[in-house]
Amino acid sequence: LSICGKLCYAIGGAPNQVAGSAAAFFLQIYLLDIAHITPFHASLVLFIGKASGAVTDPVAGFFISKSRWTKIGRLMPWMLACTPFTIVSYFFMWYLPPFVSGRVAWYLTFYCLFQALTTLFQVPYSALTMFLSTDQKERDSATAYRMTVEVLGTLIGAALQGQIVASAHVSHHCTVTPPVNTTNSWHDTPSFPDPSDPLSPQVYMIAAGVIGGVYLLGIVILLLGVKEKDDPYALNSDRAIPFFKGLGLTMKHGPYVKLTASFLLISTAVQLEQSNFVLFCTHAADLRNHFQYLVVTILVSAAASIPFWQKFLQRFGKKCAACGISWMIPFAVMLVTIPNLILAYFVAFVSGLSIAASLLLPWSMLPDVVDNFRLQNPHGKGHETIFYSSYVFFTKMSAGIGLGISAAGLEFTGYKPGICRQSDDVILTLKILIGAVPAILILAGLFILLFYPITEESRKQTKLALEALR
Repeated sequence: LSICGKLCYAIGGAPNQVAGSAAAFFLQIYLLDIAHITPFHASLVLFIGKASGAVTDPVAGFFISKSRWTKIGRLMPWMLACTPFTIVSYFFMWYLPPFVSGRVAWYLTFYCLFQALTTLFQVPYSALTMFLSTDQKERDSATAYRMTVEVLGTLIGAALQGQIVASAHVSHHCTVTPPVNTTNSWHDTPSFPDPSDPLSPQVYMIAAGVIGGVYLLGIVILLLGVKEKDDPYALNSDRAIPFFKGLGLTMKHGPYVKLTASFLLISTAVQLEQSNFVLFCTHAADLRNHFQYLVVTILVSAAASIPFWQKFLQRFGKKCAACGISWMIPFAVMLVTIPNLILAYFVAFVSGLSIAASLLLPWSMLPDVVDNFRLQNPHGKGHETIFYSSYVFFTKMSAGIGLGISAAGLEFTGYKPGICRQSDDVILTLKILIGAVPAILILAGLFILLFYPITEESRKQTKLALEALR
């Protein structure tokens, strides 16, 4: 694979990360404080939206596995066809409709559409890794390029969104010390512009338009720079595995089950950190004027450390590199207990290192699982999209459940949109969602990963056996 080909492949996946990052960091606070949707309804939007994307994964895998080869490949037409509709759904996801009573249905509809359409892109895009090269090192290298650019995309999405919409979430009178006798009224003073003020929704639509342009650029570069190769693993005598039979076989494949169980817990922890970080900085840590810079710090750290993790896993192994995911735990607990500005930036830096490891490792390990399965089922083909679609299904479903529970927790503890200071119960809930819950999920995921059977030695043996088979 040429460096140019790897870069074009990596850039093709960046727009999904740009949009996903903006939604992960800002959609919850947008629904609560700009659209004035209750936390309960926000939790429904987040959970059902994620669930719709998750349900689309096996459906996309089924239809893609039935697709025929075209002049531009078998996977590429799916990515090309869904991009325009993804842009439209993303834009309307950030549009504030003039009516009030139907806003929940509006955001639910377009968030579900966006999640489903990004799935139709992500499943063939991630499976495309298996059709770039048969060499494990080349695929790992392409994955490292992809994750570096995707983290940069995540950074661009959060930075663009954060800088454009920051004005909608800053109110200077909230930073003024309230008079002693007016504490209660100060608690109830709205801290954000009213949605009737056109500035608040307008800045979100501007950001959505910019990110829509990034989608167009990404798909053009992917189409022009990447050549999809016909199934490089298949022999002429091989037959495609039926989707449901293949799904049953993947669910019984031990390495895949352990890898998926581990990273669905870890990805849920990262999603909880992302979705509640802005709320935590705004309401629990008195860092409302710094949240966009803290988000950028996290993502710069993550993007810069991807090459380090790639070198680390090549030298010490992929299972060993997973220990880096746990680095964020003690520092996140420190931020919750000592909400200090300098400490917040340090926590953001370390969290970026851990997030980079959590992003790179599963996509680097999944091709090894597919190779292992291929060796055990030498005369079947078409199973790649089944592995990738079902993996994304489980991680999205777990993240949706986690986000729904976190938003419902804010509703239960009495979160009120647009007030300067939330109640002590809400602040405690945000601290638990940022500190305790992600720590427990990460530790549980790493414990499961201890039993993951594919080692560096077994990878080499699989590579030699597949070469002999071919």
